[in-house]
Amino acid sequence: MSLFTLPRGAFLALCLSASAVMAASLADLSNQDAAGGLKAALERGSNAAVARLGVENGFLNNDKVKIQLPSILEQARPLLKMTGKGKQLDELVVSMNRAAEAAVPMAKPLLVNAVKSMTLTDAKQILTGGETSVTDFFREKTSAELAVKFLPIVKKVTDRSNLSAMYNGAMSQASKLGVGSDQATVEGYVTQKALDGLYTIIAEEERAIRKDPIGTGSKIIGKVFGALN
Repeated sequence: MSLFTLPRGAFLALCLSASAVMAASLADLSNQDAAGGLKAALERGSNAAVARLGVENGFLNNDKVKIQLPSILEQARPLLKMTGKGKQLDELVVSMNRAAEAAVPMAKPLLVNAVKSMTLTDAKQILTGGETSVTDFFREKTSAELAVKFLPIVKKVTDRSNLSAMYNGAMSQASKLGVGSDQATVEGYVTQKALDGLYTIIAEEERAIRKDPIGTGSKIIGKVFGALN
């Protein structure tokens, strides 16, 4: 007999039983184990994300996070190519991604501090949250401060390309058409995209840990996240 042919009452009982087993597994964890496992997972996910992105081509060669031109400039690409600016647009894309790659390593100390600041309430939310609750924790704790730290680094790199003036001039005109303020300057746009990329990869690392906690090679991660499976 398959799950699909079980009487409704029996299927419900089976679900409740599975839920009870998971609750019991979590209850078996001491607060110390739970906190230790979560902190280990947080550190592992954040370190891996920074290592993957904070290197040359970390953004540029990863289609999941590669920073493209804002849609309004992308739509204007055919016309700009006709006026001889196609190569400049390509150079701008490279420059934006290089800026993000330069900024991401600055995230590491803030991510570490977020892990250290984790409370029992945070731990409970992460344990009982969805598959990206670790990422949500990092976003809540670090996004505002990271934006402040990223911006001057991004600006330094994009200014070096001599293309920021072209971008900012074009987006200044586009702002009259209702383009969001986060796209008004190249450094503001890249900073936001760099943050989005960082959290995207942290989420990817988190899903991998949840899917195979034993495979991380960490006993404490295996114990804590294994109890959730």
